[in-house]
Amino acid sequence: MPDLKRIVHIDDEPDIREIVRMSLSLVGGLDVEQYPSGEDALPVIADAKPDLILLDVMMPNMDGEETYRRIREIPGLENTPIVFMTAKASTTDLASLRELGAVDVLIKPFDPMSLADQVRTIYRNAC
Repeated sequence: MPDLKRIVHIDDEPDIREIVRMSLSLVGGLDVEQYPSGEDALPVIADAKPDLILLDVMMPNMDGEETYRRIREIPGLENTPIVFMTAKASTTDLASLRELGAVDVLIKPFDPMSLADQVRTIYRNAC
C-alpha cells in the first residue's frame, strides 16, 4: 500500500483552509495543496498528483458534488480517493455522498489535532 503524502483540499472558506493546512502539514507532516473552489482546482489538480482529495460540499457556483463529478472525468484521477467535508450531517446527506462515490465523509467541525490521523486511516481503508 502506498503512503499518503500529497493531499489536495478544496474549500471556499479561508479559515477552514488554514485550519486544514495547519492540521495536515504542521501536525500531520503531509504535503497539502489548496484551492478556494472547484473552478480553481479543476484546471491544475491533475498536475498536483494527489494521493487523496478533501472536498467541501457546500461551495458557491460549483458545489462539491459537481466538482466531484468533474474530477472523475480527469485522466489519472478517476480512482483517486475523495473525502467530502461537510457540516450537513444527516443520514440522508451522508448516504447520498457515499453513493456518489466518496470513500468517506468528515463532519465539520472536525478536531484539528486528529485530522491527519483520520485522513490516514481513511486512505489506508480506501487502498
